[in-house]
Amino acid sequence: MSDQIQTDLPPADDDDTVPGIQIRNLYKIFGPDAAKHVEAVKAGMTKADLNRKHGHTLGLSDISTDLPAGKISVIMGLSGSGKSTLLRHINGLIMPTAGEVLIDGQDVVKMSPEELRAFRRHKTAMVFQKFALLPHRTVMENAVYGLDIQGIPREDSTRRARHWIERVGLKGYEDRYPSQLSGGMQQRVGLARALTNDAPILLMDEAFSALDPLIRVDMQTVLLDLQKELGKTIVFITHDLDEALRLGDKIVILRAGEISQQGTGEEIVLNPQNDYVRAFVKEVNRGRVVRLRSILRRKADAMDWPALHLPGNTTLEEAAQRLIDAPGDLVTVLSRQGQPRGIVGLEDIMRSMLASPKKAA
Repeated sequence: MSDQIQTDLPPADDDDTVPGIQIRNLYKIFGPDAAKHVEAVKAGMTKADLNRKHGHTLGLSDISTDLPAGKISVIMGLSGSGKSTLLRHINGLIMPTAGEVLIDGQDVVKMSPEELRAFRRHKTAMVFQKFALLPHRTVMENAVYGLDIQGIPREDSTRRARHWIERVGLKGYEDRYPSQLSGGMQQRVGLARALTNDAPILLMDEAFSALDPLIRVDMQTVLLDLQKELGKTIVFITHDLDEALRLGDKIVILRAGEISQQGTGEEIVLNPQNDYVRAFVKEVNRGRVVRLRSILRRKADAMDWPALHLPGNTTLEEAAQRLIDAPGDLVTVLSRQGQPRGIVGLEDIMRSMLASPKKAA
């Protein structure tokens, strides 16, 4: 049984999502005459040549991607890949040398200063790696800071902030100062502040990278639980593939300012497109990433559907655990509408879990 997606079966039954953020042909060159050199870069001038000949730095090169509305998109890569630079283009903290950043059909690049300020205040909120809390403000005062800037009456902002402080697990700490909190608790304050702002787009720049591993996993769980409730458009920056795979509905992998591969975590793990991505996914626990829908096969005409029925988005690891206690060694894979789409056997699952990533062409 191949570990490739079955092309002779009906397409995966996930919802098609309208892009919340559309990035088109984005270039960023750092230097005093950036616009002068963009055509040379488009024509193929390398980052090294640009720096050597003109003393300019190529930050991003021809970035085009759709980040779906109401989902978590993860932008990942090693240090210097351009991931934080790309994030800052979304809220206009950095302007591109060329290209578009479209949100609700409006190009952030073309916004006036007044429009950009309003956009940042009402449409986006940001959570930083180093927390960025105001040390002289309490937890409550930090949480309402964005609403203070908007001129929201304190009575209203306090009510909203109290709700989110409780939701992130900090009830009872409203009057504490950041110095009295652990790193994980400080990051919860940062998250509560962003949620209190009630912006539809949440930008998270290495938000959990400074936390200890166990606290980091706990914060990932908090974010996933909140996202189930809120359905915000989240753009999350990380250098950690395990974190990207756990959080991301879509993953964009950058290398030296260019997109190396993009897609779902499942697509990237099953079909790495180059050796750079293949090196990332080599040690991934495929059983926690690959879903039944990706390895299902047709049922023989004379065969009854297996008694165990599982949704197509069930991970291989979860399915294997269920099959151990089930009669037989086959599972019926269901569509999103609950209809049988195909079958998977325990042997199929084990073969896919143990398979190595495809060799890059």
